[in-house]
Amino acid sequence: MATFLFDKIVFGPVKSRRLGISLGINLLPTNSKWCSFNCIYCECGWTSPPPYNKNLFPSREKVRQDLRKMLINMKQEGDRPDVITFAGNGEPTIHPGFSGIIDDTVSLRNEFFRDARIAVLSNASMIHKNEVFMALKKVDQNILKLDSGIEATIRFLNQPPPEFRLKEAVEKLMLFRGDFILQTLFINGTYKNKVIDNTTESELNAWLPLVRKLRPREVMIYTIARDTPVRGLKKVSPEKLREIAKKVEGFGIPVSISS
Repeated sequence: MATFLFDKIVFGPVKSRRLGISLGINLLPTNSKWCSFNCIYCECGWTSPPPYNKNLFPSREKVRQDLRKMLINMKQEGDRPDVITFAGNGEPTIHPGFSGIIDDTVSLRNEFFRDARIAVLSNASMIHKNEVFMALKKVDQNILKLDSGIEATIRFLNQPPPEFRLKEAVEKLMLFRGDFILQTLFINGTYKNKVIDNTTESELNAWLPLVRKLRPREVMIYTIARDTPVRGLKKVSPEKLREIAKKVEGFGIPVSISS
């Protein structure tokens, strides 16, 4: 059972499978996971049920202070991050001050490490909010999730809120006009005595047309790397991931693989 939570607002730097040397930012509480999804594979465990007390989010000023302090320390030590990554204990874009925090982060990045990228790992559930959408347009790597092209699979695998509709989610992603990175986690195994496998022919026949329609500037495909809250989930083989990657590359879209 997964119990991994980030215990700081700014953490690392750590070596990321997908992003390089990453300085992390956690905009959620350090003692629980807050998210708009409840993915069965999440290394942070299960999502605490909403509603969430806005007063328990770290303040914009606290995030700015902690990030500035860390960047000063890294500068003094001669360390350089490849990327400043918003991840942490859930969905970063649910923070009510997300837009302003992105502005602060861009400013601090430009002051200390102008060559570092800013990335946001998001399930794309909040991009209907204009301030979130515009903030994501300001970062170097807005990495947005779509684990399946079948709504029933997303409901089983990601457990989004009841109002989630795949068609509407895709329409919102289309507004980026390809200026985003699509991330998809592939997995197989069982949950609640039901087989889950988003690598099957029927799954790929639904997912691949959406990838072609969205035409993101890159697709990141990966599989589980740490413990999950559900027993019975399995990693997808590197060979299978490469097979999927070749199909995406056939659309002229670059693919990165983490296995």
